[in-house]
Amino acid sequence: MSLNTFGHLFRVTTWGESHGPALGATVDGCPPGVPIDEGMIQQWLNKRKPGQNKYTTQRREADEVKILSGVFEGQTTGTPVQLMIENTDQRSKDYGDIMDKFRPGHADITYWQKYGIRDYRGGGRSSARETAARVAAGGLAREAIKALAPNLEIKGYMTQMGPHGINRDNIDWNQIDQNPFWTPDADAARDWAEYLDGLRKSGSSVGAVIEVVARGIPAGLGAPIYGKLDTDLAAAMMSINAVKGVEIGDGMAAAALTGEANADEISMGPDGPEYGSNHAGGILGGISTGQDVVVRFAVKPTSSILTTRKTITKSGDDAEIITKGRHDPCVGIRAVPVGEAMMACVVLDHLLLHRGQIGTNRGNIG
Repeated sequence: MSLNTFGHLFRVTTWGESHGPALGATVDGCPPGVPIDEGMIQQWLNKRKPGQNKYTTQRREADEVKILSGVFEGQTTGTPVQLMIENTDQRSKDYGDIMDKFRPGHADITYWQKYGIRDYRGGGRSSARETAARVAAGGLAREAIKALAPNLEIKGYMTQMGPHGINRDNIDWNQIDQNPFWTPDADAARDWAEYLDGLRKSGSSVGAVIEVVARGIPAGLGAPIYGKLDTDLAAAMMSINAVKGVEIGDGMAAAALTGEANADEISMGPDGPEYGSNHAGGILGGISTGQDVVVRFAVKPTSSILTTRKTITKSGDDAEIITKGRHDPCVGIRAVPVGEAMMACVVLDHLLLHRGQIGTNRGNIG
């Protein structure tokens, strides 16, 4: 199985399986001299780790990261940084009943068709457990970004759970860390708690929409045609387990706008160009404008549910299946820090690409 690496200059390779002894990431291309320790990375893993409340899987993993290489005396050396997270609470026996059956909605059937072998213990490599490695890499990326763009801030939050969306008039970033759903709307958090509790008790699940915003991104990141910033962001978000759609800015809603409504008008401000709106999500022609970069992705319902579903076996026989074990009733909750991590990795990659090719923006206005 190839293609486990993403990025151009800041390159991340993830490894490991859901029920293996460990998983992690090998990060190549991190600049030297970035102050880093395990605690700096751990704070982001703590947002993603399972078992923190009744709305996530009750698998109990500490998700403690270990730095095995690439750091000396508290700073990166410029050599590959190896990050490892041990698995400590696997229950592989929960999956014994499905070793010969394909779970509907999971990658079981496609992995088997392609490779002729699959790790049925929690999905192996296709499990969302793999995203812990991305979050660790994203923690390293955040620290490197501080050196290159100290005013840059990345924040992710849930804007929709099932059919229930937030009221954008209520958005308060200070609320995001105050509820288990990472939502900026306190009223929505209260409503979602009751809604998801009912689904959880019934053994069902529901999807979600996550928005990730990067503030303070300088103008000029990205390149035309095949090196677009939004191309890499879309690919990064789409690579997250269970993601089925990605939007930049207004995304699909832009199709309903007129040209007059969609165009972000420009005026000259005291510190440079200013935009009257941000329908483009901070990116024009694949290059950042200096506005907030806004990415949104949709996560499907967790496919592991307690309702009997029809399926087939490896021998082609009809069968029924109930997925036992510990699963998220809404995997979108723990997808929030994963989306933030992928944003951090892509933004750092493009900061390095920009520095390598251009250095400082060449076009002056005013």
